[in-house]
Amino acid sequence: MGTSVSATESQHLILPDDEHNQKLVANVHPSAWVNPEADGRYNIVVIGAGTAGLVTAVIAAGVGAKVALIERHLMGGDCLNVGCVPSKAMIRAANAWAQVRDAQAFGAHIPDGASNDFGAAMARMRQLRARISHVDSAHRYKALGVDVYIGQARFAGEETVVVEGSAGNRTLTFVKAAVCTGARAAAPSIPGLKETGYLTNETVFSLTTLPARVGVIGAGPIGCELAQAFARFGSRVSLIEAMHGILPNEDRDAADLVHQSMTRDGVTLLCCGKDLRVEQVPGGKRLIVDSHGRPYDLTVDEILVGVGRAPNVQGLGLETLGVEFNDKGITVNDRLQTTNPRVYAAGDVCSRFKFTHAADAMAQIVIQNALFPHPFGLGYASVHSLNMPWCTFTTPEIAHVGLYEAEAKQQGMKVETYTYRFDEVDRAILDGDEEGFARLHIQEGTDRILGATIVGARAGDLISEVSVAMKAGAGAKTIASTIHPYPTRAEVIKKAVNLWRKAHFTPRTKALLTKLFAWLRR
Repeated sequence: MGTSVSATESQHLILPDDEHNQKLVANVHPSAWVNPEADGRYNIVVIGAGTAGLVTAVIAAGVGAKVALIERHLMGGDCLNVGCVPSKAMIRAANAWAQVRDAQAFGAHIPDGASNDFGAAMARMRQLRARISHVDSAHRYKALGVDVYIGQARFAGEETVVVEGSAGNRTLTFVKAAVCTGARAAAPSIPGLKETGYLTNETVFSLTTLPARVGVIGAGPIGCELAQAFARFGSRVSLIEAMHGILPNEDRDAADLVHQSMTRDGVTLLCCGKDLRVEQVPGGKRLIVDSHGRPYDLTVDEILVGVGRAPNVQGLGLETLGVEFNDKGITVNDRLQTTNPRVYAAGDVCSRFKFTHAADAMAQIVIQNALFPHPFGLGYASVHSLNMPWCTFTTPEIAHVGLYEAEAKQQGMKVETYTYRFDEVDRAILDGDEEGFARLHIQEGTDRILGATIVGARAGDLISEVSVAMKAGAGAKTIASTIHPYPTRAEVIKKAVNLWRKAHFTPRTKALLTKLFAWLRR
């Protein structure tokens, strides 16, 4: 007999308890799931069924390995349940309403009194999330040859993992193990915050009614994306950030464009915030903060915290195997091997890149190194070889890959930087989306692209052209000689490269060619 998950354990894992969330839970934490009997040794036991764990498990099974996958909560992890999927559905709905709001510029006449329905937008999000969830479902992975266990995993010995299920435990033995337990929203030490209560990305998508007033703490990607979305739906949003400006890791002029757009949408930024404290008051939640030397006293209906992530390392028995970890996550080498050579880690639990696509890429490194070891460490897959792009899905979007100019200079590289604005790109002008630019960093004396930032509509899609070029070792010359269809926004990349090409067409070169052409006319 296997170990089953009780119905009460799987109920109300996410709210509201509607048909969409019931479908989601039936896929990613099925109440009637029966844990399989452990039969023999596993080539690899994977703990955590977020992106890193799912990819590790499915590839391992696909190449013929015997695989166990263990998840204590919801398969699909943050990305499906409380991250990329619900946030982008919510952002898309908010953007649709912003397009209606601004449609007069395109000749559309919106009648007075037109309004949006936040509840309907969130229901759409839940419906789409449930629709997508079958891809990460327990039944699908079982059909793909993975032994799926639902329960708490704990290392009990050098080659054993105990799965603590509601109807009993199972002990699994392994050759290799991969810890892919991800991270959770961090709770900042702000006086009164815990007592007052707050939302994070793990709870905000349970809302069914729009809060009239929202205080967002943290102007990183999560804070900025959701602050702008709430403002576009009609909330009065105050965004509080301890540092200056927003998106502190991005180029200042790129982040400033996003700030200007958010301000137009009604977001009030209180940056350089100091002495923040929170308390419950009649009619709401009170936020008291000093911004640029000026005191602010705000009352809001909901507080959303988007400050940092904490790795899920507790309760796994990592100490049993001598796996080192700290408050930043599990310690790994460039092969994603932990301090125990039989145990690997991937994803948010061990990486500074908290992205779904980073977890996917790291999982593939784990597979190569754990299942196909290379003698003497030669030819192994390395996390340091990853060229990691990312995007913040505000309006405008900010996407980046490779090095920033300052980083390249810190590494002793001489850099040439070229920036081309979207307001000089025909398609952007015609679309009415002229904000932003593409910026390329090229190593001096070569055409090697060191990094790029794109800020503007569809920046997250456009950055992939640069990412592919960098991965392939193709430089600015390759992009310059590549035909880009007209009119498209992607022309901005070629035009930025043309600035580099023009800069290297020196007066001396032109003078020599002038003499050559004159000679040819004789």
